Parts: sequence; structure tokens; C-alpha cells
Amino acid sequence: MPRTTSIPFFLFDTYMAMVRHSVGTAMFRNAYYKVNGKKEDVLRDGDLSCAVYVSSLLSLLELIPEVHTTVRGTVEDMRNVGWRRITRPRKGCVIVWGAKTFKKSGETHGHIGFYIGNQKAISNSSKKRAPAVHHWTYGKKGSASHRTIEAMYWHNQLSH
Repeated sequence: MPRTTSIPFFLFDTYMAMVRHSVGTAMFRNAYYKVNGKKEDVLRDGDLSCAVYVSSLLSLLELIPEVHTTVRGTVEDMRNVGWRRITRPRKGCVIVWGAKTFKKSGETHGHIGFYIGNQKAISNSSKKRAPAVHHWTYGKKGSASHRTIEAMYWHNQLSH
């Protein structure tokens, strides 16, 4: 969203509203690429949509330059434009969770989403195939659903 007018733009408030209102949307489910000569949905109908979800919102608000289909590409882009690691969660920070092995395919994938405060996060749910609210670590340490937080990132433009 270009911020070239003289009217004050509240980036953080707009950012958080977009994150909260994205819950349940199906718009991040598909991205088609030509793979081995065939059209393939690399997001598997929303199963692997976390990076597209996060990078789309960040790109729309000009907090990164482009949309990515991988966590690695999203994080690399974030670091290149001033996102820095933080050690304590901050409302609006981007969280990267450690890799998880998917039962269906045996593949291992990292995960990325947004911290919204009160130990809650919003990220793409493989089950719902859409952004969903969940505990920021997916449950208590030692539980089957718990995921380790690898990193949290903040951009100073979000400071309000």
C-alpha cells in the first residue's frame, strides 16, 4: 500500500487488522507452477500455504518486496529489508516454528505465522487449509502438538 500521501497512515493498526481479518480465507490455498513439464499446485490446496500467507500480507504492506512460497525465502527477504530477530514475543511479530514431519508425505517443513498477543498466533492451518488462530506454540511443551519456536522477527516500521 503506497504511503505517499500527506495523510497519516497507521501501518501497525492496518497490519494487525489484516492479520486478524484473514482468518478463514481460502485465498492463499493455491499457487500453480510448471514442474517437470506439468502444472502443479505447489501449495497442495492449502496444505503448504504458510509462507504465501505471511509473505502476501507483508508484501502488500511493503514490508518485504515480493511473495514467496517457502519459509526460507520469506525469512531471507525479511532479513534483507530490515526485519531483525527478537527474543521476546511482541504483538505483530512474525514467528518461525521448527520443522515438522508430515505424516501423509513424510516430508519435513518449517512453519511461519503472526503473533497476535496473549499467547496466540495466526498461521495457515493444514487441517483447515486457511489461516487460523492457535496457541503460539501449538500447545504445552511435551504435548504431541507442541512446536518449537525457532525465531521471532520484528520490523521497526511496525513500532507505534
